[in-house]
Amino acid sequence: MAKILVVDDEVGIRELLSEILGDEGHDVVVAENATAARREREAARPDMVLLDIWMPDTDGITLLKEWAGNGQLTMPVVMMSGHATIDTAVEATKIGALDFLEKPIGMQKLLGAVKKALERGASLRDTALTLAAFARPGPLRDLKKRLDQMSAKSRLLLLRSAPGGIVELVARTVQIVGKPWLDLAHDPNPLSLEVLQRASGGALWCEEIGRLTRLQQKNLVFAMERLDKYNLRLVAGTTHSLAELAALGWEDGPLTRLFETALGVPGLADLRDEVPDIAAHLLTQLAESGEIPMRHFASGALNGLRQHPWPGGYAELRGAVKSLALASLVEEIALEEVQALLAPAGVESDLPPGLAPEVINLPLREAREAFERMYFDYHLKKDGGNMTRLAEKTGLERTHLYRKLKDLGLR
Repeated sequence: MAKILVVDDEVGIRELLSEILGDEGHDVVVAENATAARREREAARPDMVLLDIWMPDTDGITLLKEWAGNGQLTMPVVMMSGHATIDTAVEATKIGALDFLEKPIGMQKLLGAVKKALERGASLRDTALTLAAFARPGPLRDLKKRLDQMSAKSRLLLLRSAPGGIVELVARTVQIVGKPWLDLAHDPNPLSLEVLQRASGGALWCEEIGRLTRLQQKNLVFAMERLDKYNLRLVAGTTHSLAELAALGWEDGPLTRLFETALGVPGLADLRDEVPDIAAHLLTQLAESGEIPMRHFASGALNGLRQHPWPGGYAELRGAVKSLALASLVEEIALEEVQALLAPAGVESDLPPGLAPEVINLPLREAREAFERMYFDYHLKKDGGNMTRLAEKTGLERTHLYRKLKDLGLR
């Protein structure tokens, strides 16, 4: 039978539920608070969770949000409470709870909810990482707040990003756990009302609207006009401007509506200090979904990931994390493994000879200054600081040369 985790701060309720479920043949694990629930969830890997809302350390709603954001809501959760409001029950359902039981819980209601949850369990294993996982102050938490504000007012959202962005991570945040996720860019056929009906309550998604065919553009517009009717959200991304998209064949009306609710999304190059946190959460989420064995990163490995420019954005980082975990022979992924994957020996760089990656990825002005500093420093050392020879080699008048060296911080 199934393994069930019961989380409740009242010992009498834990014992009663354990006895009832044990008589039904289930293996029951109990936890008295959120701290114990986290521990038992990691150790027991339950098939479902019965979770009390009101607990002394961390309430059940907060714990549910934590699991959903971390990609750890891979099992159905049924909430329990003796004095919760309807609003609380609705909030829990939106986060990802499957059902809500009011205390005192009748045996038939309990067994019915458990049966329903266990039947639903398999569909929850494909959970994705969301911005809710990043609780500490920083750009990702701020981005989540902006996303929540906009999503509360509009079912339609356009994510504007430079290449190398995290649009999928942002988009997944608006999806309710266990609800449909439909990628409009993967279907070459006309979108039907039946498809929208089946996706009700879920999210429609398109990573780059600039790559859609004319038919797929029409599908997106067709969906835009029916979001309210079918209780859907539409999240689309693009690296293009409004004018560039118009040149690709988009009609003015739909484009204008898309750009009315647009959110700027940073690229991984702008989130370098957040990359280790994103990678660690991806590792957990992939392990929870069963795609990789349990692994963790050494601190040096995380720093190696932080230093990489990630031109392919979130998809490239996710692919690297998955590859590292699958290839690692031990539980801890080391820096050397990261270096071997991201800069394999014997592979020629596509950079110009002698030009370091940290320079080529800088803005033009900063890259020019960095090159000039290396250029003048090299010739100063080669000629022993002789300014006459340096002026001849560089073709600069000496007064201008002195000014240039001073601006570059060289003597």
